[in-house]
Amino acid sequence: MSSNTIRFAALLLLSAPCASNAADLLQTYRAALEHDAVISAARATHRAGQEKLAQSRATLLPSVNLTANTAYNDASIKYKPSAPFPSSDNRYNSHGYGVNLVQPLFRQQGWQAYGIADLQVAQSDAHLKNAEQELILRVAQSYFDVLLAQENVSLSETQKTAIAEQLNQAQQLFDAGNATLTDVLEAQARFDLTHAQTIAAHSTLVTKRATLQQLVKMPLDQLQTLGAQFKLETPQPPDMQHWLDKAQSQNLLLLVTKIAVELADKERIRNRGGHYPTLDIVANYAENYSNSPFGSDNRAASVGVQFNMPLFQGGGVNSLWREAEANHDRARDQFTAAQRDVAVKTQQAFLGVGSGAAQVQALQQAFKSSEGLLEASKLGQAAGIRTNLDVLNAQQQLYATRRDLAQAQYAYLYSQLQLESVAGELTEEDLVKVNLALY
Repeated sequence: MSSNTIRFAALLLLSAPCASNAADLLQTYRAALEHDAVISAARATHRAGQEKLAQSRATLLPSVNLTANTAYNDASIKYKPSAPFPSSDNRYNSHGYGVNLVQPLFRQQGWQAYGIADLQVAQSDAHLKNAEQELILRVAQSYFDVLLAQENVSLSETQKTAIAEQLNQAQQLFDAGNATLTDVLEAQARFDLTHAQTIAAHSTLVTKRATLQQLVKMPLDQLQTLGAQFKLETPQPPDMQHWLDKAQSQNLLLLVTKIAVELADKERIRNRGGHYPTLDIVANYAENYSNSPFGSDNRAASVGVQFNMPLFQGGGVNSLWREAEANHDRARDQFTAAQRDVAVKTQQAFLGVGSGAAQVQALQQAFKSSEGLLEASKLGQAAGIRTNLDVLNAQQQLYATRRDLAQAQYAYLYSQLQLESVAGELTEEDLVKVNLALY
């Protein structure tokens, strides 16, 4: 191994954070699972959605109402003098209560509403599962963003140190009359540029780390970085059509839009039922009491069947039905659009894993070649056949390649999770597998 390679590796190790007590991807996800406001809201929305079934079922079950009343009465009766009855002033209290029971026998809209509620519950289940998958992706993306930002800071600092050495060497050679002022100015310009990039890299790291901390609600000063367990694998099975078929049948967002089509269809049928009659069993019981001198105590009970036939409601039923028809067409078109979108995302994720692995391998080789180029450029400069600019360009290529390699590695790991997500199969177990790459 060349001395330059050893120096480069040592600088990276010194600039990288200590990982002895660093949080890994799985620990970060579990913290987000407990503290993230988005997933918490999704759980609350799911609990609310589960109540739709109970609410619609209630419209098909008996309803019982109790009424009660009491009143103070002040009645005055004045007869004409010729009347045989005396006039009177009466003040008395009257009160009573009643119980009413209604049991629906036939309500077409009620039965359709029950079917709609059943679909709404299934849709809320799919929404929650999708929110859980999105949390995994959000945590992974934010986690890898922080690691990449840390890598950029390390590379910028290391590059700045190496260029400072080159600047110092160019200045010494210039003072000795063995280099031109251009060599010094080139090194100085490259140093100033790298210094600006280092400042930007530190700022980006602070921002990315703050974003991740918003997910977990805890400080994350150290994160586990890529380790020896990092391996490159192709999708299993390596057949794009297999993943496309799986995504079309299992993708959660696609399932939500598919249920939306069924909901719109049932809503259309339910609104058409506004013209249908209703039939109910109705039972009543009431007692009324009065302490008036001429009053009486009454008790009444009845049970029967009540038929109601809507004849005309101002055209509102027809309007609701036309609205439901339009909503059904919209839901069907949205489902078609979702199918196409899922197909594109599946292809992107599949290629992101397959081509991502090939890109990482190519950049690993390119990094080795860049190391050799830098070493050769330094030897050539010492022999007088390479210039200071050649060395600076070789350094720039080396660090740019290392930065591209790190970005490709994290993008590859994220694509693995994304592929499982579009297929509707992303779970914590998949995160465990990706987390192994950090050790």
